[in-house]
Amino acid sequence: MNRLTLRANPVGMLVSPAPWAAAWYLFAYLFTATVLFAVVLTATTTAAVLCVTLAGLPLLVAAAAVTKGCAATERARLGVVYRERIPGRYRPVTRPGLMAQLTTQWTDPALWRDLAYLLALYAPLLALDATVLSIWLIFLAGITLPLWYRYPHQTFGVGVNSGSAGSAHGVQLGYFPNGPHGHPAWGLYVDTLPKALLAAAVCLILFLLFNYVLVATARLHAAIARALLRAPEDPLREAKEVLRRPGPLQISIPNDPC
Repeated sequence: MNRLTLRANPVGMLVSPAPWAAAWYLFAYLFTATVLFAVVLTATTTAAVLCVTLAGLPLLVAAAAVTKGCAATERARLGVVYRERIPGRYRPVTRPGLMAQLTTQWTDPALWRDLAYLLALYAPLLALDATVLSIWLIFLAGITLPLWYRYPHQTFGVGVNSGSAGSAHGVQLGYFPNGPHGHPAWGLYVDTLPKALLAAAVCLILFLLFNYVLVATARLHAAIARALLRAPEDPLREAKEVLRRPGPLQISIPNDPC
């Protein structure tokens, strides 16, 4: 079951755990995925370069073990999104020897799915998560704008007071290359409390609506991770369940009158 439920009421969505859990899931990926990407890339490329010699064969086995460990870390992180545990399953090594371990592990589709998630999808998922999380944090910071709008100090070339160079306090929400009263300019230059309150109200509305985008992004990311990192479905699962069930015909034996 998915923990990140979408609610129809934006206020109810805000006070639910879903947006905050989604933000934590995306935020943690920015750091953990970067570390895991570096570890797996280093292990696999080093083993691949050295595999032309006999010394590289144990490194290939070690690289497979490292990849499985990193995939297990991402499976554990899925507990933020899914209530049930996401298991992984790999082919068991049934024969002794280094070559048996090597061939069994590197012909296992589960290991290649781990590599697809940890390496191939790292860049697009990182870009998606960072973009959505940054916009969400900008709206969240905008809600608090009345508390700190007066502290930023900026210097402009012209247009602050009498057309000469100068500086001004406030926050730019738009394009103001020549100061809050210069031209060209577009947007809102927050340098008074009424403007700050107006900007905060707009940010609050956008923040409430963007929570849906944030949660949807976390759900999408988790669904991709789950599809690649979980144990593959047993193609005979339904047939096995049918065999375990009692048959449709019930044979009743009447009581012996004797």
